[in-house]
Amino acid sequence: MKFLYFAVFGCAQVMFTSVIPHSTYSTMYDHINVDEILKNDRLFNRYFTCLTKKEAGNYDGKLLAATIPDALATSCAKCSDKQRKTAEQVIQYLYFNTRDKFDELAAIYDPEGVFRENFIDEYLVSGSWMPGF
Repeated sequence: MKFLYFAVFGCAQVMFTSVIPHSTYSTMYDHINVDEILKNDRLFNRYFTCLTKKEAGNYDGKLLAATIPDALATSCAKCSDKQRKTAEQVIQYLYFNTRDKFDELAAIYDPEGVFRENFIDEYLVSGSWMPGF
């Protein structure tokens, strides 16, 4: 009888959790001014070397590096509005101002170019942003 109870409860739990929407990424970094990082060579290079895994990064960089594959795979479905805007800003900055770094990161996180094509269409070709950061 206990087995039946656990089996029914387990199935119900699986069905219930499968219809719950995916969680979102933590918003604890949403207050960060990304412009300051992008304009500061020391900070920018620290994050870049962490994301390229050339050096062991700090906790924040490692967390970002761990989040990027999922964000790409889900088209940022777990991102807050602020995180989407920040991702767009960083992608555009990298693409227009440091194209070699954009290409290096794209080779690591999107080796087949699947997500790159979508992001270029969505963020860069749409005309919603003009180069010249």
